[in-house]
Amino acid sequence: MGKADLLIYGCAIVAMNGKNFIENGAIVVKNGVIASIGKSTSVENIRAEKKINAKGKVALPGLINCHTHVPMTLFRGLVEDRPLDSWLKETIWPLETKLKPEDVYAGALLGCLEMIRSGTTCFADMYFHEDMVAKAVEKSGLRGILAEGIIESGNKALGERMFERSIDFAKNFRGHANGRVGVMVGPHAAYSCSPSLLIKVGVAASQLKVGIHLHLAESNTMFKKLGKKRGPTEVESLAKAGFLEGHVLAAHCINLSMNDMRILSERGVNVVYVPVANMKLGLGVAKIVDLLRFGVNVSLGTDGAASNNVLDMFEAMKIGSLLQKIFYKNPTVLPAYDVLKMGTIDGAEALSLEKNVGSLEKGKKADIVLVDLSKPHLKPLHNIYSSLVYAARGSDVDTVIVDGKILMEKGQVTTLDEQSVMEKAETTAFDLVCR
Repeated sequence: MGKADLLIYGCAIVAMNGKNFIENGAIVVKNGVIASIGKSTSVENIRAEKKINAKGKVALPGLINCHTHVPMTLFRGLVEDRPLDSWLKETIWPLETKLKPEDVYAGALLGCLEMIRSGTTCFADMYFHEDMVAKAVEKSGLRGILAEGIIESGNKALGERMFERSIDFAKNFRGHANGRVGVMVGPHAAYSCSPSLLIKVGVAASQLKVGIHLHLAESNTMFKKLGKKRGPTEVESLAKAGFLEGHVLAAHCINLSMNDMRILSERGVNVVYVPVANMKLGLGVAKIVDLLRFGVNVSLGTDGAASNNVLDMFEAMKIGSLLQKIFYKNPTVLPAYDVLKMGTIDGAEALSLEKNVGSLEKGKKADIVLVDLSKPHLKPLHNIYSSLVYAARGSDVDTVIVDGKILMEKGQVTTLDEQSVMEKAETTAFDLVCR
């Protein structure tokens, strides 16, 4: 093997490639890739540029947030306890018309900092001035699958301009930041984009061989106001238009019939479960257990900080599991291991990244998180999966590694100046509100 770049040893390992659990494990990283993984005793003679004694910690794949709007950290706590319709139309959309590229960059950096601190190594984002989000991904060291958002809302000229911007972004930023940036096309939703525009998006995405990231079946009220002539459901109308034929990442998926679920399964649509934001906006509960029975791949997301209010995937995993238990009135549904899969390998599959990330295996990218188990709320440790999902918090993350590069070690972020990022975002947010 020669000299390695990084050796992590003495930790428990939750690999997420089946229920493989290694005690006193070690991970060897070379050229940004996992070169070997096993017992610490097997690497006692390994020479490495950097060694991390991870005793008392557990290594797991970096968490994957499959639906968010990272720059919306600027709106955190700004508009609360409102229904989606008024929340969007009266506050969020008017504020977004005032956004400048530098605002988006400041908000994106704050979001990246928050995700590093809470163990997220990869995220799927849809927003405006997405080149600024790509810039934040590059600086922070994270991995991102990014889409420039498209909103038409009855204005065809606006829709066309945003469509062109989204396509240009996809063409120009694929593979950015040493390959850590992937791209999609981002039509906001069926209630904010016309059927003709959505068909155009589908054709363009197919030609570019990229995925589509959109909100789907999020609000029956908003869809019915604009879509009575498109068929009985969003899913059926999109399927009829041929929109669901390619790689589709569909966030929310709350208002689904059994026929909708069958269509999503047959078309291979990837659903993103967004429990916290859906609860906060009173939108309803996605029927995740039923979707899983249909064989749909379900991943997990936080949504933006304006509607969540955090980007903590540990919180999303716990609440996501508990919400399904109360909805189905069955404590056995969506157990800890299954929801941890949603936050790791199933999320990787949703983003077409399963060959590279999502589990800790030889040959995969070294996207690794170390969680400190030496906390009162994590003792005693009877079951590692339940402890990670039901007891751990984002603040328990000790070390974060992406592509073999350390982004945070022992709670110290190495790629960003934390104080500067927070101060700049706060100043930007207040300036934006005052415009």
